[in-house]
Amino acid sequence: MAVNLSTEIAGIKLKNPVMVASGTFGYGEEYSELMDLSHLGALITKTVTLKPREGNSPPRLCETPSGMLNSIGLQNEGIDVLIKERLPFLAKFNVPVIVNIAGDSPEEFAELAKKLDKVQLVKGIELNISCPNVKHGGMLFGVDPKLTAEVVKAVKKATMLPIIAKLTPNVTDIALIAKSAEDAGADAVSLINTVLGMAIDTENWKSKISAGPAGLSGPAIKPIAVRMVWQAAKAVRIPVIGLGGIMTADDAIEFFLAGASAVQVGTANFVDPEASVKIIDGIRSYLEARKLSGIKDIIGKANV
Repeated sequence: MAVNLSTEIAGIKLKNPVMVASGTFGYGEEYSELMDLSHLGALITKTVTLKPREGNSPPRLCETPSGMLNSIGLQNEGIDVLIKERLPFLAKFNVPVIVNIAGDSPEEFAELAKKLDKVQLVKGIELNISCPNVKHGGMLFGVDPKLTAEVVKAVKKATMLPIIAKLTPNVTDIALIAKSAEDAGADAVSLINTVLGMAIDTENWKSKISAGPAGLSGPAIKPIAVRMVWQAAKAVRIPVIGLGGIMTADDAIEFFLAGASAVQVGTANFVDPEASVKIIDGIRSYLEARKLSGIKDIIGKANV
């Protein structure tokens, strides 16, 4: 039986359910020399803001057991440079482009969405209301259901593009936040972003990250991510996109069983630039071995 990996998330047609996560794949150009971007289900760009940002002071990255800490601080060139200089490169690849945006207010999110609404290449917008490494905006919106709703509503009024709300794990009730995003008009939710963590150098007693607390990603957070995806999928009717520590096809399968309709691969891209393609192939092999027709046959089928 031939396996059909194609799917549709929030109106975005994907040839397979594997995306690359924002902040781990640049703008795609960096990886294009190492792999064929057209194999991806979708490409999500690095977070963009209205104006350029320098980001946080180094050191901004450090390895940890089964993961890594980062506090980049949303360094980027700004929305105008993204539209004029970065996105045109991706037009030659057969891959849906989703732009991840961040603002200091619902109005800034809306202004970014308006600019992207006119760009034909862009198929969707992911709202970064979950970054733990900025002083304004970011996770501050994602830990409060009312603020989550305000951002989603503002963007919904500004664009016809599908909206994906990217949620933070640093909350007590992920289902409440996911439901708030859905009720406000989000077309899908993606989770989880990084978990707050910290590392200290025992030789010099200094934080290994200049900002102190930072975002933990990688295999260490996968059990947290799977649990939260399972909870969110039970709370909402819109598609749930799972991410957090996915390194192999088997990891991705866990998220599908928990209720995710698609997945994003993040930290694994730093370890192996072709990780996403290998995961796609592994998912196909998994389904073929069980004579299943597609992903829909396993979504939410975990026996809990």
